[in-house]
Amino acid sequence: MKNPKVALGIGDDCAVLRLPPGHETLVTTDFSLEGVHFRRDWQSPECIGHRCLARGLSDIAAMGGIPVAAFLSLAVPTALPQRWVDRFLSGLLRLARANGVELAGGDTAQSPGGVLADIMVVGTARHRRALLRAGAKAGDLIYVTGELGESAAALRLLRSGKIKKRDVFPKPRIVIGEWLASQRIATSVIDISDGLSTDLSHICEESGVGAVVEAEAIPISVNARKLSQTKRRKSTPCDFSLELALHGGEDYELLFTAPRSKRVPELIAGVKITHIGEIVREKRMYLVQDGKRSGLAPQGWEHFQSHRAMK
Repeated sequence: MKNPKVALGIGDDCAVLRLPPGHETLVTTDFSLEGVHFRRDWQSPECIGHRCLARGLSDIAAMGGIPVAAFLSLAVPTALPQRWVDRFLSGLLRLARANGVELAGGDTAQSPGGVLADIMVVGTARHRRALLRAGAKAGDLIYVTGELGESAAALRLLRSGKIKKRDVFPKPRIVIGEWLASQRIATSVIDISDGLSTDLSHICEESGVGAVVEAEAIPISVNARKLSQTKRRKSTPCDFSLELALHGGEDYELLFTAPRSKRVPELIAGVKITHIGEIVREKRMYLVQDGKRSGLAPQGWEHFQSHRAMK
C-alpha cells in the first residue's frame, strides 16, 4: 500500500518520509523471536506476520498516533521454505493495508537458528498531543478496551497439547487511541502487551500512584471463560479465566485512565470500553474480589525475569 507520507520507500538506501507540519514523530521497535514470541508448529505464518506488526501498531495506538510506515528486518534459517516467508509477509501486509501503513524498507539475513523478526513502526501525533503512561491522578477511573485473556487461553491450550495449532489475530486499537488523543480525555494510556497487572503497574510507576481493580468488572474473552469452566470441572480452586485476563499477555488492548468528570462512551469505534477500577493515592495495586481487597502484584511478562518460553 502506498502511503502519501512516504515519499520514497523500498528500492533505495533509505526511505524518505514526508510528515505533516505541526506533528511529532513516533518511533517504536519490537523483536519477534521464534521460541519466545511464537512457534512455527503452533501458529500459521500469516498469524506470525500479523502479530509481528500488531506489536508495533499497538504501541503507536497507545500514544494516540497514526501509523505511517513499517520497516522489517527478517532473519531466517537457510532451510526455511520460501513459501513460509511469503505467507508471513502476506499476514503482515494484510494488517498494514488495513491500517494505511506502507512497508517502506528493512533488511534480510540468514539466521543460524530460528526466525527473528524486528519490526520498526513510524507514526505521527499532533504536537504535544501524544498520550503517555505518566499523568494518572488519584480519583481517575481505569478503563480497558475489548476483552482480555484470548491469547493467554490459546497459549495454555497449546502448551497442554489439547490443541495443535491456534491462530489469534489481535486488532491494534489505532482509531481508539487517536480518538482519546483528539478528545483529550485520557490522562494516561498503555497497550496491554505484557498483561493487565504488569502494564497497569507501569502506569502506576510512571504516574506515582496506585490502583484498585474490580475483578468482576474485567472483561474476559469467551475462550478464556470456557477454559476456566473446564478447570472448575476438575476442581481447580481458582477462577482461571481471571488469572488469564490479569496476567496473560499479547491482548494488545488499550488500558487508560480518565478523570471521573469526563464522559467515556461505552463504545468507541464499535469496541466495548469497560470501567474496571480507580486510581488511588497510595502507591500500591489492589484487587477487589467477592468484596475482599487483596494486593495485586504484577505477574505478567517481564523480560530477563521469566524463564517461560512463548510470551
